[in-house]
Amino acid sequence: MRILVTAPYNENGLKELENALGEVIYKPWKPHGRAYNEEELLSLLKDTAAEALITEHDHVTRNVIGHFPELKFIGVCRGTPSNVSLETAAEKNIPVFHTPARNAQAVAEMFLANVITLIRNTLPAHAWLTGGNWEEGAHTSYLEFKGNELAGKTIGMVGFGAIGQLIARLVSGFPCPIRFYDPFVTTFDPAFQKLSLEEVFSGSDIVSVHLPVTSETRGMIGADLINRMRPGAIFVNTARAVVVQREALLDALENGRIRGAVLDVFDHEPPDEIDYRIIRHPRVLATPHIAGATHEVEDHHVNILNKQLLAIFSAKTGLSQ
Repeated sequence: MRILVTAPYNENGLKELENALGEVIYKPWKPHGRAYNEEELLSLLKDTAAEALITEHDHVTRNVIGHFPELKFIGVCRGTPSNVSLETAAEKNIPVFHTPARNAQAVAEMFLANVITLIRNTLPAHAWLTGGNWEEGAHTSYLEFKGNELAGKTIGMVGFGAIGQLIARLVSGFPCPIRFYDPFVTTFDPAFQKLSLEEVFSGSDIVSVHLPVTSETRGMIGADLINRMRPGAIFVNTARAVVVQREALLDALENGRIRGAVLDVFDHEPPDEIDYRIIRHPRVLATPHIAGATHEVEDHHVNILNKQLLAIFSAKTGLSQ
C-alpha cells in the first residue's frame, strides 16, 4: 500500500507504517505554511499515486474523494474529522479514522492555566508591574490584584467526554466539586454529579464548554442559559465557538452579569469586529485557538492513529504492501 501522509508525523510513526503497511510518502502541510486546498491535494494524490491518505487540516472534499474512490482509508489526525466529506467517503466505502482525545491533556492543562490566571488577576498585575507602578512602602498591588483560589469552586461541564473528564480528574486534588450535562454519558465516577443543562449554568462558579459541532449543538448556548450564571461566575470555551451565541456572551460581559470569560475559539478566525469586542474586553482572557497546540499532541495523534490502522490493515492479507 502507498500512503500519502500530509499530517505532521514523527519518524517512529512513519517507520511503523512503512514496516507494517508499505510505502510512505511524507508531504506535511507545515512547511507549506497552511493546509493543502482541494486543488493542491488532488495534485498530490495524483503525483504520488497514493492508495491511502493521512491528513490533518487539508480539504478532503467531495471532489477529492470522487477523484480517488479507491482509497483504502483516510486517516484524520484530529479529534473530529470535520475537514473530510464523510458522506462521500461513506458512499465510496472508504473507512475514515480519526484521533479522539489527541489533545485532551493539552486542553485540560490550558483550562487550568488560564482559569487560574484569570481569577488571580495575573495579567493586570503583570501589566501594573512592568508599567513601573510599584512605589516605596505601598500595598497597592496586594489590595488591587487580590484574586481567588480555584479550590472549592464548583465547575460545571457542558459535555463530559475525554477532555471534560480529564479536567475533572485533574481538579479533584484542589478540590473542586464537578457537575456536568451530557445526555450521552451514562457511566461516570459517583463523585461527579449529572444535572440538567439549566442546573449546570445556574449552580456553577465556572462553566466550561466541551461540545462538538452538530445540528443540535450549534447555537445551543444562548441568553437564557448565560443569564442563569452567577454574577461571579466564569464562562470557558475551548471547544467550538458556534455552539455559543456570541451576542449573548458579549451582552453578559458588557453589562457585568458574569465575572469574565476564558476563550480560545471565535465565530470568525481571523476575528471580525464583534469577536474583537469580546476578545478585548478587560474581563476576558483570550487565546488564538491554541488550547490543543502542543508538540506532544502530534505524538499523541501518531500513536492513536497507528494503533487503529495497524490493528485493521496489517492483519488483512494483501494490504501490507
